[in-house]
Amino acid sequence: MLLFLRERISPLIAGTVASILALTALIIPIDTALLLGSISLKISPSIQFFGRSFSLSNADGSLLAVIYGLAALWFFGTEASGSANRFVSFGLMIVALLTASIAVEPFLFAALLLEMAAMLVIPLLIPPTQKPSRGVVRFLIYQTLAMPFILFSGWMLAGVEASPGDINTTVQAGTMLGLGFAFLLGVFPLYNWIPMITEDSPPYVVGFLLWALPTFIVVFALGFLDRYTWVRTSPQLSGAIQLAGIFMVASGGVFAALQRHIGRMMGYAAIAETGLLMLAMGMQSAEIVNVSFLLLIPRGLELAVWALALSIIKRKAPTLQFNEVQGLARSYPVATTAIILSHLSMTGFPLLAGFPPRLALWQELAGQSLPTSFWVFFGMLGLLFAATRTLAVFVMAGGNNVWKLSESWVQMTMLGLGMIGLFILGMFPQVLQPFLINLPALFNHLGQ
Repeated sequence: MLLFLRERISPLIAGTVASILALTALIIPIDTALLLGSISLKISPSIQFFGRSFSLSNADGSLLAVIYGLAALWFFGTEASGSANRFVSFGLMIVALLTASIAVEPFLFAALLLEMAAMLVIPLLIPPTQKPSRGVVRFLIYQTLAMPFILFSGWMLAGVEASPGDINTTVQAGTMLGLGFAFLLGVFPLYNWIPMITEDSPPYVVGFLLWALPTFIVVFALGFLDRYTWVRTSPQLSGAIQLAGIFMVASGGVFAALQRHIGRMMGYAAIAETGLLMLAMGMQSAEIVNVSFLLLIPRGLELAVWALALSIIKRKAPTLQFNEVQGLARSYPVATTAIILSHLSMTGFPLLAGFPPRLALWQELAGQSLPTSFWVFFGMLGLLFAATRTLAVFVMAGGNNVWKLSESWVQMTMLGLGMIGLFILGMFPQVLQPFLINLPALFNHLGQ
């Protein structure tokens, strides 16, 4: 695609390929022969590549269907966003590497694949004629620093399993594990690169990054919790995860409320939602897997709609500052509506996609810690205040500005479908049940 296909054709090809892969993962069982007339079709459960084994089971089917289904949504929206042709080719490479990260054995090699995927994002974040911004440099540095911490912690955790009474090794392994995932997920205060790249880089690429990497990192982290009993049962580590999640939710909401740049608001909203994922992973509950994936699936749709709308607005207001986007609701009504609905969904506004997962998370947290529930509410209140400010700026206009549609029919179609999806997931969350019901089988101990 990168070398031979035109820009108008490649998004359709990439979206179709991702859709076919999603349907294949959903319909065709792994390691089971299917007869199509006289033809026998069987998907092998594992392959060998450079001495490493990549294995997938039937339990992975639902996860792969969700991942490639959301990836197809991103690829189909590429033309409407005005992104370059290389987005879909690099995007398919990134999703393939991230998929390999959850299939590789030994699973610690996932850290290397995550690093490779992060490096492939760099050409998308930096235009060919520009030098890398501070946000891009910090992103690459933090992702690279995470790799040795993850690898060393995995090696030390094996020793902890063999001799759990060794307190020094236990503390060292837990510290290195926490630092590794802090760099990977951008845990407070290591998330300063996120608002930087949302301000300097193409919004659609940034949105894809904020969806893809955290999704697979959360799956990788849940694998750590499931594999090592000490990690899963340690009250100190669980408390540290929840404390970091509280800081991210509260600080993300407060900083979003103080912004005057609508791109940076998306970054802080993503930070707050990552904090919610950390709170879900830190719960001492059998619902940890269900709540985590219930948060992850709407996140992909919310960020896709928000990033696409920002890409359209950015053509009219390159800096995305409040003083430039003032009154744009009159000339870009569909794009501004999409931004507000996506923003409200991330606050957990009723009838939108973000409401059911936040309700499920609140229900679990309220039974464990009321102060934690309060800080989650405080962070969501900050995001709601930011959405209200943005709406006020969009509809604020002087003179006799007339209402008109400046979006193309492709842009309006993609945004319209995305907004309908936000309402469907909000009002009928049971549509996700066929996917969620099989996801706990990915883990032997979590959610069982």
